[in-house]
Amino acid sequence: MVIRTALTGLTALALTAPSGFLAPIEWGHGPLTVDVLPRVVYTAHRGGALEVPENSMAGLLAAYERGTAHVIDFDTRILRDGTLVVMHDETLDRTTYAAGPVRLMDRDSWHGVLLRPAAGLPGRWRPERAPTVEEVLDRFGGRIMLMLEAKDPRSVRKLARLIRARGLTRSVFVNSNSPAVARQAHHLGLLTQLWRSKAQMRTDRPERWRAYVDVLDVDHKARDRDLVRAVNSGIPRVWAHTVTTARQRDRVLRLGCNGVITDAPGLLSRTPVKRLTRTPATRLARAPVKRSRVLRRA
Repeated sequence: MVIRTALTGLTALALTAPSGFLAPIEWGHGPLTVDVLPRVVYTAHRGGALEVPENSMAGLLAAYERGTAHVIDFDTRILRDGTLVVMHDETLDRTTYAAGPVRLMDRDSWHGVLLRPAAGLPGRWRPERAPTVEEVLDRFGGRIMLMLEAKDPRSVRKLARLIRARGLTRSVFVNSNSPAVARQAHHLGLLTQLWRSKAQMRTDRPERWRAYVDVLDVDHKARDRDLVRAVNSGIPRVWAHTVTTARQRDRVLRLGCNGVITDAPGLLSRTPVKRLTRTPATRLARAPVKRSRVLRRA
């Protein structure tokens, strides 16, 4: 266990932090923000879905405590009463002991939903209550960078209110597959992330998004030339999803990506990156991108 010291006024507090290979930096004065992320970033996808129960509080906590990622990812959906909850699928069937559409539930019924750990996960996991977005933000906000995917575009304004109320506008990426949603999140003063599939990347022109996208989240299965085009788009962070092996990671880093989103953060943190030999196209220096951004209020 690593002990770090934070100064609060005139009082020094000893803070404990994970001691893993990629142990996140604990906060000092104010929350941890995007500005302290390293050159190459590891993100635990749904907490690391091959290693922990996805989108569960126990899984997210394990990802944080193990210190194998700089960013923790989770998915969000909105219930019929406007409650924002942590869930990937449209229905409860795959990951819980219940069934039916998520959107038909309300806060009271959501508190009765129990997550079902996937078969084959390493370790021993118990069923647990499915969390809300507020609970995850309150547990981890400011202690580590978070990435949340807004599965329901209509939820973005409410997500923005939750993030702003906690002073986390520089500590949470809001992810979507829609450029329009990314633009909306940007205008709301949020950090924006846009993910694109292998098929979409064949015709994408990512330079069009550089004014309002903070992270371009690309499919690692895309062609080399499509990945290189993304890297050279002017968007400052290009991270590849969903990486599960060291070989996949080493390829996207060699092509110029500066981050990976992985279901196996523990495995990748234990496996050194092979020496990178960049292709001529990715040796080009990326010029800093100047952007006008709305003022953010804590």
